[in-house]
Amino acid sequence: MAAVSTLTVTAGLLTHAPSVSAQDSANFLSGQTVSEDAELLLEANDLTYDFDRDIITARGDVQVYYDGNTVQAAEIIFNRASQQLFAKGNVIFLDTEGNVLRTEELQMSEDFAEAFARSLQIDMPNRTRFIAEQARRKDGNVTTIENGVYTVYTNPSRPAGKAPLWRIRSKTIVHDKQEKVIRFEHASLELFGKPIIYAPYLSMPDPTVKRHSGFLIPNWVIADKLGFGVNVPYYWALSPHRDLTTTFTPLTKQGLFADFEFRQRFQKGKFTLAAGGIYQLDPDQFNTQRADSDTRGAFRTTGEFNVSGAWNLGWDVTYKSDRAFFEDYSFTSWGGNETSRVYFEGLTERNGLSVNAYAFQIAQADYISSNFNANGFSPVGSSLQSKQPFVLPVADYDFVFADPVLDGELALTANFTSLTREETDAFSIDGGTTARFRGVDGTFSRFSMDGTWRRTFIDPLGQSFTPFAYMKGDLFFLASPDSDVTALANESFVGRAMPAVGLEYSYPIIASFDGGNQIFEPIAQIIARPNEQRIGELPNDDAQSIVFDTTTLFDTDKFSGFDRAEGGTRLNVGLNYKLQLDSGHYLTGLFGRSYHLAGNNSYKIPDILGATQDSGLETDLSDYVGSLYLDTKYGIKLGTQARFDKDDFSVNRLQAQASAIYGPLVSSVAYAFLDAQPNVGIVDRREELLGSASLRLQDNWRVFGSMRYDLQNSNIVQDGIGVGYDDEGFSLSMSYSEDRSRNDGDTTNKVLFFRVGLRTLGNTQFQSNSMNSN
Repeated sequence: MAAVSTLTVTAGLLTHAPSVSAQDSANFLSGQTVSEDAELLLEANDLTYDFDRDIITARGDVQVYYDGNTVQAAEIIFNRASQQLFAKGNVIFLDTEGNVLRTEELQMSEDFAEAFARSLQIDMPNRTRFIAEQARRKDGNVTTIENGVYTVYTNPSRPAGKAPLWRIRSKTIVHDKQEKVIRFEHASLELFGKPIIYAPYLSMPDPTVKRHSGFLIPNWVIADKLGFGVNVPYYWALSPHRDLTTTFTPLTKQGLFADFEFRQRFQKGKFTLAAGGIYQLDPDQFNTQRADSDTRGAFRTTGEFNVSGAWNLGWDVTYKSDRAFFEDYSFTSWGGNETSRVYFEGLTERNGLSVNAYAFQIAQADYISSNFNANGFSPVGSSLQSKQPFVLPVADYDFVFADPVLDGELALTANFTSLTREETDAFSIDGGTTARFRGVDGTFSRFSMDGTWRRTFIDPLGQSFTPFAYMKGDLFFLASPDSDVTALANESFVGRAMPAVGLEYSYPIIASFDGGNQIFEPIAQIIARPNEQRIGELPNDDAQSIVFDTTTLFDTDKFSGFDRAEGGTRLNVGLNYKLQLDSGHYLTGLFGRSYHLAGNNSYKIPDILGATQDSGLETDLSDYVGSLYLDTKYGIKLGTQARFDKDDFSVNRLQAQASAIYGPLVSSVAYAFLDAQPNVGIVDRREELLGSASLRLQDNWRVFGSMRYDLQNSNIVQDGIGVGYDDEGFSLSMSYSEDRSRNDGDTTNKVLFFRVGLRTLGNTQFQSNSMNSN
C-alpha cells in the first residue's frame, strides 16, 4: 500500500489561499458573488493537507472569513480536485446581508452555483425564519426548499416544542433570486399549530425587495346602508420611484366601489393622486341631507417640492361630491380633509415667508331649526357650504433683525389676506331678533404690518424689566359687501393704526431647601394704547376665537388674528410658582387677572360676531385665571386650566386632564366645563368627562375602552370597548364603539371593528357600521 503524504498544522492559521475559494461561503439565499481580490482567513485547532488526494481538512472550532462572509463548523473539508467544500458539525453561516444559516452539514461547489443542506434553519434580519428538511441550490439562482416552514422569530421564553403563533407550511418553497420572489406550493397557513387556510399556490417578494406588485390582504366591510363587501387592493410597483394601488370593493346593496392611489417620488419632491367613487344602486338608503345623487365620489392630491434652497411648494387638495362621502364610505384607503391647501413657503434662521390658499368642504349638516334664521341671512335649509369662503391668498412674512436696534430686538410681521364668500354666514342668538355674523358675502381683503421692539434689563437683585413698543397698521378693502352687515358698504378702503408702549416686570425669588427648590415669581405687564378703531364696522374672520386663560394672560394683544386689534390701557398681573424636588416630582402653577385701566375696552364693545362679550375680559376687572401642572416620578401627570368669575369666584371655564401609568395599566381622564355664552347663541352650559384606559393582561393580551359623557344632559356621547393581542409576529384586535355626536341626521353611529395582522404578510380588517340606530 502506498504511503499517504500529509501536512498537519496544530492551531493552524491559513491566509492568502484563494484556491480555497470563499465563493463557497457566499449567500445561501441570495447567491451573491464575492470579490475576485478577496483574501481568505481560516482558523482551526488542526489543519491537514493531503497532498495525494489534494484535500484540505480543518478541524476543531473552524472559522472561515472571506469577503465579509463567515462560516463556523466543527470540521471543514475542501476537495481541490472536485472543487467541493463540505462543512460538518454545528454549521453556522453568516453572510454580508445578515442572514444566518444553521445546519449539521453543508455542501457547496467552488463557485456556489450548486449547494445542498439537510435539516437547516435560515434566520433573516427582518426576524423571519425558514425551517426545512433539505434545501438545494441550482444554477446559482434558484433555491428549492423541501417540506419547509416560514414564520417569524418566536419569543425566547416560548417552550422549545411549542408551535409559533402562525406559520406557513409548504411542501415546496422556491426562491428565485433573479425574479426576487419566493413561491410556496401546496401551502397552508397554521395558527397555533393548526392549519386554518390551504392554498395550492402562494407567493411573496424575497426579503431584499421593498416593493413588489401583487394583491394585498383584503378587508371586510358591512354596514346597514352599504351591505356586505370585500375590499380587494392590488399594489403595482411601476418603478423604483412610482407605484399605484387600485382597490375594488363590491357591496351587496350599493354596487361596485372603486378607488386608486398613485404615488410618485422625484429627486426634490413627491406627489400623490387619488380618486374613488361609486354609482349607488340604492341611493334611497341615504337621506337627502347626506347626498342627493346616485353618483358619489372624491378626489385628493398631495405634493411637496423643494423649489430652491429653503423654498418649498406644496399642496393638499380634496374635493368630494357631498359632505358625507367620507363618513359613508370610510373604508377608502386614502381619506380626505375638509380643508384644501396650496402653499409656497421658505424659512431661514431669522425670516420666513409663507403664501397659502385655502378652500373648505365641510361635513356638518345644514341647519334645520328656525332658531338659526337670522333676519333673512340664514333661512332654514340654506346651504352651509355656500357660506364657506375661498381664501386666496394668506401671505405671512416674519423678519427679525440680526443687529440690535437701540440695544433691543426688532421684529417685523406682515400679513395679507383676501377671501371671497358667496353668501353671508349669519345666525341668530335669540330666535331671529339678534343676528351674529361669522362672515359677510363679497370679497374681503386686508393688509397688516406689525413692528415690535423689546429689550430686557436685569438688575443686581435679579429683577427683570422688559420695555417694549409696537406699531400695527391695517388697510381694509371690502368689495360688494352686504349693506346691512358692515359699514364698508359706502367705503372702498379703510385704514387703521394701533401704536403701543409697555413694560413687563418679573422678580423670580428662589428658595432652596433640603430635597429641592422652589421659585416665586410675581409678573406684571402694562400696555398703553389708544382706542381700537371701527369696532363692529369691519368683518372679523380670523379673530373669532377668544380664549382667556394663563396661556394668553401676558399676550400684549389677546385676539387670535389680525382682524381685531386690542386697544386701551391694560394691566396684566400674575404670580408664577415652581417646585422642583430632587426625587423627581415637579409642580408649576400660575394665577392672575387683567385690569382695563383707561380708554375703550375692546372686549366690551361687540363686533359683528360678538364673541368677546363672554370672554372674561369684557369688564374693567377681568375674571381670574389659573393653571396647575404636576408631574411625578411614578408616571402620574396632572394639568388644568381654569377661569373664575370676578364676582363670586364661580367657575366659568375649566379644563383638566390626568394620565397615569401604573404597572400594566395606562389610563387618562379629561374634564371640560364651559359656562353659557348667550352672546354667541350658546344658552346652556357644557360639561363633559372623557376617559380611556388600557390594561395589559399577562404578556400579550390587553383590554381597552373609552367613554365620553355629557354631564349636563346626563347621556353618553361616545363609548367603546375592545380586546387586543400583540406578539412580535402577530396582532389581533376587536372593538365596538358608538358615537352620538355627529350632526348629520343620524342619531347613533355604531362600529364593530376587527383586525388581524401577520408581520411581513400584511393585515386584514373587518368593519361593520350601523349608521341609523336610535
